[in-house]
Amino acid sequence: MNDGVFASLLNINPGVFVMAAGLLALLARGTLQRGIVLIGGPVVALLALLARPGDAEAVTSTLFGYELVLYHVDSLNRVFGLAFLIAAGLAGIYSLHREDRIQDASAMVYAGAAIAAAFVGDFLSLFVFWELTAVASVFLIFARGTKAAYAAGMRYLAIQVLSGVMLLGGAALYGSHTGSMLLPEFNPKEAITALDLNDPGVMLIFIAFGIKAAFPLLHNWLQDSYPNATETGSVVLSAFTTKLAVYALARCFAGTDSLIYIGAIMTVFPVFFAVIENDLRKVLAYSLNNQVGFMVCAVGVGTELAINGAAAHAFAHIMYKALLFMSMGAVMLRVGTTKATELGGLYRTMPLTTVFCLIGAASISAFPLFSGFVAKSLTMSAIGYEHLTLVWAMLLFASAGVLEHSGIKIPYFAFFSHDSGKRPQEAPFNMLIAMGGAAALCIIVGVAPAWLYTLLPYREKAMEYLANDLWTVDHVLTQMQLLVLAAFAFVLLKRLGLYPAEKRGVVLDFDWTYRKLGYGFALWTGRVWTRLGPAITEIWRGLAARIFRQLTAAFSPEGELSRGALSGSMAVWTAIVLGLVLVVTAVFPT
Repeated sequence: MNDGVFASLLNINPGVFVMAAGLLALLARGTLQRGIVLIGGPVVALLALLARPGDAEAVTSTLFGYELVLYHVDSLNRVFGLAFLIAAGLAGIYSLHREDRIQDASAMVYAGAAIAAAFVGDFLSLFVFWELTAVASVFLIFARGTKAAYAAGMRYLAIQVLSGVMLLGGAALYGSHTGSMLLPEFNPKEAITALDLNDPGVMLIFIAFGIKAAFPLLHNWLQDSYPNATETGSVVLSAFTTKLAVYALARCFAGTDSLIYIGAIMTVFPVFFAVIENDLRKVLAYSLNNQVGFMVCAVGVGTELAINGAAAHAFAHIMYKALLFMSMGAVMLRVGTTKATELGGLYRTMPLTTVFCLIGAASISAFPLFSGFVAKSLTMSAIGYEHLTLVWAMLLFASAGVLEHSGIKIPYFAFFSHDSGKRPQEAPFNMLIAMGGAAALCIIVGVAPAWLYTLLPYREKAMEYLANDLWTVDHVLTQMQLLVLAAFAFVLLKRLGLYPAEKRGVVLDFDWTYRKLGYGFALWTGRVWTRLGPAITEIWRGLAARIFRQLTAAFSPEGELSRGALSGSMAVWTAIVLGLVLVVTAVFPT
């Protein structure tokens, strides 16, 4: 009996345990109860995942004649799921300083939905959890309690729900064409088969994934929402949404050439915005966009080494990006702002937070012996092996840019630079524990990457790269030269007064275009309707009344078609109806 119960628990999607913890968080009181729930949920889910036999069959069901895969584990989703579970646990620790049951529940349900989405195997189940991530996560933005946060949250919810609607519509079209709602299977011993973008349903799915991945021109929801979330909310948001999209792209569109160039553009354009942005959490949001571009580019390349690079980069990025958002969250909690113009000199009273931020900065900049180096190297090598010279050069430029805006700008302007005169307390103990855990993972992965490489989708290829390519002198020296030159450029530009000064203000991005155009169109439409609305209404009423009279005259019991035997008018109507049937039959054959 006990064995049967244990086996049943192992057949539950790990995300369910985390979502259940979110519901329990609504009832938890005090730090102890909250800690048990917020840390215990991800830990139980992690243990259940690790205990599941490698040869266990997928958990399936049926709905409307379609097969659903509610839980399955393979070498692609395992690494994403592990990263999500670790991030959920760290976020739970990080949030213990402030008792807010709504935020606790929102964070756990959001994290659980993302985890569950990674382990399902069909589009209908993916849609359910896809939308749940949007609905649950918006409360992390609303919890900030400001007018700007509410407005940003509504915009965030609208764009995320739109992504889900497009996913559902695309899945419906895809299912009607293929007779299946199943996601592509992943087998490391077989070639990857991407979905065909010539299928309209697949194109809708692709765009839905692109919205959540923050493709260029679809990215502004990220920079709009994350900086407006609470100090806890931005940490949680940084870990799941975009990486879930990367996983979905790797599952369905690996080897799709357009992703190479979409990803390359994603890596480059945020650099320019991040360098001039004053809000350091918004700098991190642009940096997140930049880093996801590396993953998207790797998915587009689609080789074994590139898919390993996308997965490894996602795992490492979740940790070091969360660490950077944690450090800025601690600053915001103690100082009340993350504006570079209002910070500086905080290392004096926040030394541990400063050290953890520097570890995150070194990791995202891909310094050797930190996690970013062992992850990003896979992608850069994969692109080099495919002789994509222009793309490789774009990613190299973006790598130098990362050092400028995240590796140097974030810690420099927050903790060093000019002395702001502020002497805040060190971050709360629970925040330091969470930051310490994330920092430890950044170092452990960087120093001993073998354990991460064994988790990658193509394990043998990863271990071969580790043995032959990762630690070569040429590779390490090339990366160090890039970093040293980028750091030298920062120092030189600062000395010459050419580095963009931190200024109060709003940096306009592409969203200004459709906000401005949309607002103008709404005003124009309102003015037109004010003038023409009454006339249009009268015309419509008259037309509707005329059509109703004609139909009544023809089809009512006293109408023309009901009089006597078959009349000429009735024959005409019969011919019209028959013609319509023939046309419909020809266009939509059964």
